[in-house]
Amino acid sequence: MVPQVARQLPRLKSFHRLQIILQHLCMSKHTDSVHEVLLEKKGCAGVITMNRPKILNALSFPMIQQIYPQLKTWEADPETFLILIKGTGGKAFCAGGDIRAISDAGKAGGRLVQDFFREEYILNNAIGTCQKPYVALIDGITMGGGVGLSVHGHFRVATEKTLFAMPETAIGLFPDVGGGYFLPRLSGKIGYYLALTGFRLKGRDVQKAGIATHFVESEKLPALERDLTSLKSPSKENVAELLNSYHLKCKIDQEKQFILDEHMEKINSMFSASSMEEIMQNLKKDGGPFALKQLETISKMSPTSLKMTFRQLQEGASMNLQDVLTMEYRLSQACMRGHDFYEGVRAVLIDKDQAPKWKPATLEEVTDEFLDSCFKSLGSNDLKL
Repeated sequence: MVPQVARQLPRLKSFHRLQIILQHLCMSKHTDSVHEVLLEKKGCAGVITMNRPKILNALSFPMIQQIYPQLKTWEADPETFLILIKGTGGKAFCAGGDIRAISDAGKAGGRLVQDFFREEYILNNAIGTCQKPYVALIDGITMGGGVGLSVHGHFRVATEKTLFAMPETAIGLFPDVGGGYFLPRLSGKIGYYLALTGFRLKGRDVQKAGIATHFVESEKLPALERDLTSLKSPSKENVAELLNSYHLKCKIDQEKQFILDEHMEKINSMFSASSMEEIMQNLKKDGGPFALKQLETISKMSPTSLKMTFRQLQEGASMNLQDVLTMEYRLSQACMRGHDFYEGVRAVLIDKDQAPKWKPATLEEVTDEFLDSCFKSLGSNDLKL
């Protein structure tokens, strides 16, 4: 059943596509953790392979626990010159974290709601501060937790099969894993647009948006990996040179206009605001087809998630990655204490009625006092990096 579903992905409408992807993530508890991730030394490189193809390489807690110490070992090893991360199965790099397991643990009062986010963010920071060249081959679906495993590294190689999104506001979360760091640093207000609407970027557009650093044909990735691992004591510059050579040879969609180009003026003006309510007013005031489509999309999202995300990006724009991840850990715990995450998981994954009942139901009801409490220090329970 799973391969059949995966084959249908390109033909599904975007919301149903998200539902299918999230359903794959919720199945992750049924698999064996022994070989969920492969960690191998190949030539000059340490290679991390996420190995859960049937569930789109969803990131589990045991995977995080295996990847982090190996990453630190390779970083300190004088015989390892670069680190490469990829997914198996041809459908996904990594479609995100284990949402259902976190939801179940939260409802049962389990420690996973603290441990998963803490260890995941510690891994995200290790990638962002890694002293060795770090190359992520983001071939296929790359969402949520998969973005955290790639975007903070030196090099991100997209293909024509890459599908990028941060869809968290649709399930009562926020674009975490350092989203507060990289999203506001994208050109103009693209980051705000992607974070609040969950818009999906495909193929070369992922590179044109500044999320990927290179674009290479999917079928060329095995050759690229061979060439990377065959380099002799490479520097970061040597790795960049090899990636650039593959990038320049790739002609797929080279002349195609960036999908958001025609809307960039509107995105930059309408998403330039001092509050989430102001963005909504800007969209209503514009009243054009593009603005109304965004209004319709955003109106389905959790009001709490929207306000949390808006402030996360505002504050994250002037923070370093460590401070952003500390802030996001506080937000993750606020979501675990709240209502909307569990309701979002119920509506999309469990009952599948696609009709979440958000509480509060409107932006106006999400008070500044409540938001302040979400961003407040957790004292001795704060994330320590």
